[in-house]
Amino acid sequence: MEVEETTSVGVGFNKKRAEGRDKNDFPKKHLQLKSRKLNPINTISYVQILGTGMDTQDTSPAVLLFFDKQRFIFNAGEGLQRFCTEHKIKLSKIDHIFLSRVCSETAGGLPGLLLTLAGIGEEGMSINVWGPSDFKYLVDAMRSFIPNAAMVHTRSFGPIFSTDESTVLCQSKLLDPIVLVDDEVVKISAIILQPNLSEETLDSSNGKKQPASKPGDMSVVYFCELPEIKGKFDPEKAKALGLKPGPKYRELQLGNSVKSDRQNIMVHPSDVLGPSVPGPIVLLVDCPTESHLEALMSVQPLASYGDQVSNLPEASKSETCVIHLTPASVVSCSNYQKWMKKFGSAQHIMAGHEKKNVEIPILKSSARIATRLNYLCPQLFPAPGFWSLSNHNCSKSGSLASMFDLILLQGSCSELSEAISAENLLKFTLRPYAHIGLDRTCIPTTVASSEIIDELLSEIPEVVEAAQHVSQLWQQSNHKMMIEEPWLCADGIPACLENIRRDDLEIVLLGTGSSQPSKYRNVSSIYINLFFKGSLLLDCGEGTLGQLKRRYGVSGADDAVRALRCIWISHIHADHHTGLARILALRRDLLRGVPHEPVLVVGPRLLKRYLDAYQRLEDLDMLFLDCKHTTEASLDAFEDGFHGVPVNSQDVNNNNGEVIASKVDSTLFARGSHMQSYWKRPGSPVDKNAVSPILKKFKEVIEEAGLKALISFPVIHCPQAFGVVLKAEERVNSVGKVIPGWKIVYSGDTRPCPELVEASQGATVLIHEATFEDALVEEAIAKNHSTTNEAIEMGNSANAYRIILTHFSQRYPKIPVLDEKHMHKTCVAFDMMSINIADLPLLPKVLPYLKLLFRNEMIVDESNDVVDAVSSAF
Repeated sequence: MEVEETTSVGVGFNKKRAEGRDKNDFPKKHLQLKSRKLNPINTISYVQILGTGMDTQDTSPAVLLFFDKQRFIFNAGEGLQRFCTEHKIKLSKIDHIFLSRVCSETAGGLPGLLLTLAGIGEEGMSINVWGPSDFKYLVDAMRSFIPNAAMVHTRSFGPIFSTDESTVLCQSKLLDPIVLVDDEVVKISAIILQPNLSEETLDSSNGKKQPASKPGDMSVVYFCELPEIKGKFDPEKAKALGLKPGPKYRELQLGNSVKSDRQNIMVHPSDVLGPSVPGPIVLLVDCPTESHLEALMSVQPLASYGDQVSNLPEASKSETCVIHLTPASVVSCSNYQKWMKKFGSAQHIMAGHEKKNVEIPILKSSARIATRLNYLCPQLFPAPGFWSLSNHNCSKSGSLASMFDLILLQGSCSELSEAISAENLLKFTLRPYAHIGLDRTCIPTTVASSEIIDELLSEIPEVVEAAQHVSQLWQQSNHKMMIEEPWLCADGIPACLENIRRDDLEIVLLGTGSSQPSKYRNVSSIYINLFFKGSLLLDCGEGTLGQLKRRYGVSGADDAVRALRCIWISHIHADHHTGLARILALRRDLLRGVPHEPVLVVGPRLLKRYLDAYQRLEDLDMLFLDCKHTTEASLDAFEDGFHGVPVNSQDVNNNNGEVIASKVDSTLFARGSHMQSYWKRPGSPVDKNAVSPILKKFKEVIEEAGLKALISFPVIHCPQAFGVVLKAEERVNSVGKVIPGWKIVYSGDTRPCPELVEASQGATVLIHEATFEDALVEEAIAKNHSTTNEAIEMGNSANAYRIILTHFSQRYPKIPVLDEKHMHKTCVAFDMMSINIADLPLLPKVLPYLKLLFRNEMIVDESNDVVDAVSSAF
């Protein structure tokens, strides 16, 4: 590590990392594919639903195909890592990942998964990742923030998509099976479904014509065939043919012919084995729209196989398992039901997006903590949204359960008697053959909140009195706030909190962990709820949408996404932005056909490279603005240009670009230092004509949200890393008194630095990363993060009213190591913590009670696969 000279606040930092030159930031350069010795007999094999998104409906479920020595996963939506950690599914054992479609629903968890696998062990792990030909667009997009070494075995298959009218894709070729894996354990083939669209469609929200068919529309049916099961070996027949007991018996069972020991003949497997049984088959069907259904109906190999299954004896039909990833709206189509009937009594598992068991939280460890926190302090930890999901979904006439029940009632019961709704961790056993069929032993049971509370009261009886004390704190506070007296803002309470309304601001900590998701803490995301004025997101790590749905419920989160006005991203590390595409895609879908404006995304320019590449797959309906254009100096310079005030005589000649760029100054380090020069070095030319309209839109969005300013400022972490300041407009109370607006500052990831202290001066709330405990200051310096004490010192230096610590290393799964001496204005963040601005005076008083709640739970219990596996990359 190279530690550079200290900044003016007296702390060191890793200069190479800040400049993007630290080789330790990247996984090993020579990741080799894992080579495992296969076991063709396979004593154990099954297919299992890894129900990512099942409780929140935010992503497509993943499916695990398990063998003794091989593992295959189909789809990798957001939250897959957290799910695998929760249920002790070893990521390091995965050999192949297959995508049924290439979009945020099915692949949102892939970037983080690749980085985690690349960081496991000494050499790292590398796997094959497969997707239809448009997968290359996602790979190209991920290269903007994932080192190439982590993606050396990404493979696409099928015809190359083209929008060129002269290029016509032959539909019959699209429907031919493509063999991807063929070994002694399994044969996996893919059939591509391309929707039959030929004309442009009109987007009524913006009046623009969109191509009817585009990359991202391809869907895949996967066909997994296990080898046939050899008949039972008959030793009497072998003996009659002159064979002695020994190795030759084994060879015959493996399907190899051998020479007789006592006769001059060759003995073949068929001579000594009973009738073979066809190997089990698993189909994974993803038919996302009715436009894909026509292609599905035309797949001749599947139609032929369906007829074959229908003609099998009743006892053999159960060897086929069909997993439907198809949504309820398509399942309800008569043609889809007709197609399903071709498979007769094959086991159908309906694993579309809407499930019957949404009331069972997938992340039970996290849900357990959320429930305990809610009992102790419901003011900061409202009841999790999932406890009311069951009622919400039962009322939805379009849910998969009700759709499917309707199908059965309409007379299809006999043909589809083996169809069931998927449940989390449901298995279909393939080997041993004697146990073939459904296995429900791993399915989680529903846990009522009352059971969790009973456990808590038994474990920590003092929590009853603690909850009463916390309740009294709020009762006393509310009484004081109702008395409008001059001393209301005494005792250091900022003037901006005078007569503050509870519908003014709420800060929701959706993700408070660093590096990669864990059982207890998701990665970075902060939801700024401005109520009727809209909302913002500060960072958007993987799983942000799922966290919103856990906090507000399914429909409440949809409302929150619709109301998003701006999403601000601090830097390009994956734990801060890989949930962005899923949020944007959902917002696009929710507002389709409704007049609306694209959402504004503010982030480092490296993020734009990713989003531009990703939008070749699916339209994200957004405008992008570089953080560098939202620094105070840049905004002032453009403001001069808006009002026609020339900065100097050069403006007319160079269109303001160079002048504005030169005005984007920084005091990040001492004058003349290497890092100051690095920050000020020329970047991409500023195209004023392109940037100015977006900046005008930015100003409109900020004003509509009731904000006076959103200002980005550079911090010390990696290239193009920023923090942000949100300032509210002044308000006038009932007697005409002008009350200043609040000020929220978010550090992003950073070492302590003067820019942060300056930006945070007089902040109402400073949300500061505190990745490491104080004893690990050297590691904090090496990775350009802060310790808990350094974060608190930054807040004290800036005279911030309240400090919220977040972004904790996953080695602190529940509560970080803290120094009690400096906590008088500080609060520790937890996932789903919802802080109303009216409650800020009480925040520090709650911490002792939170520590009581976790007094017995300070030990890391994460999976060895993921704990800090890629911490060097973040």
